Amino acid sequence: MRGALLVLMLSLLLPGAAHADLRLCNRTSYILYAATSQPQGGARQNQGWSRVTPGDCQTAIKGAVSGPGLQVYARSALAHSGPQRAWGGNQAACVRDGNFTLRQSGTTPICAAGGYSESFATIDTHGRDDFTMTLDEQPALPSLIAAQLAGVKRLLKDNGFAIGAIDSTPDKATGKALTAFRARMHFPPTAGNAELFTALETQAQKSVAPAGYTVCNDGKDELLVAMGESSARQEVSRGWWRIAAGACARTVTTALGSDAMWLLAQKANGAVVAGGPDRFCVAPQEFEISRRRDCAAHGQAEAGFVKTPTRGLSGYIAHIGAGGLIPHS
Repeated sequence: MRGALLVLMLSLLLPGAAHADLRLCNRTSYILYAATSQPQGGARQNQGWSRVTPGDCQTAIKGAVSGPGLQVYARSALAHSGPQRAWGGNQAACVRDGNFTLRQSGTTPICAAGGYSESFATIDTHGRDDFTMTLDEQPALPSLIAAQLAGVKRLLKDNGFAIGAIDSTPDKATGKALTAFRARMHFPPTAGNAELFTALETQAQKSVAPAGYTVCNDGKDELLVAMGESSARQEVSRGWWRIAAGACARTVTTALGSDAMWLLAQKANGAVVAGGPDRFCVAPQEFEISRRRDCAAHGQAEAGFVKTPTRGLSGYIAHIGAGGLIPHS
């Protein structure tokens, strides 16, 4: 259910802080969300997501991280336009949407309900129990400060401002756009970079639709989500994506090519939060069913899905609140 992602590059390991931690520094123009996987008692402990804004560093693991087998994966925020970017390698590890900590047995993961695998990179700690690693893009930006300015430019562009090159060179267009955005958000004089990046990300995510189909859970309860597609080419339903409250999941990772997609969202107890009159086959566990009729004859249930129009769109974001699917403005 996950498509191939573009790759960011990893810089050399840098000296760590005096205490034993893994710190991740973001020298890219993207807001990144990072996950880690490390050996623990014959299994692995996976956790995420550490949010790292351009030009900033965050602690991803607290405490000593010595020993082989530490793995890291990072991906760009959904607020950015275009395809999602990611940094990783060839080691599969289980993750979940929304903040998570999970235990994984074995090197070939069988992910529990709500989990899926991503391709992590194994990091050589050189025997250190504390270190800092820096994530770069290509071409690499010269410094963390340069990444901060480039990141502001990218997010202003994601918010619809006319920004030229995404680089670390100050220019009048960026200054004018930044002043206008601060005024729009009614920032107090004391507001700093943390508030700026949070507001830029939040506002961009309201309008930017990354390629594919994304479902955001704006309610307070975890949701189970299934998708349906009906066209001359195929009739198929897939599920379930488990989406934590406040999290988003990309249920289709490639550009959309159909006139509509159908959506079903329910709580863990089966209560439907978003549904409709159009019927598709579903199953209790993870499923992919290539038909819409004769569900019972094949030992499957039938459920009502709500139609979302996607004609002419390469990307679509469905927001689901406590009252159901939130209409697009």
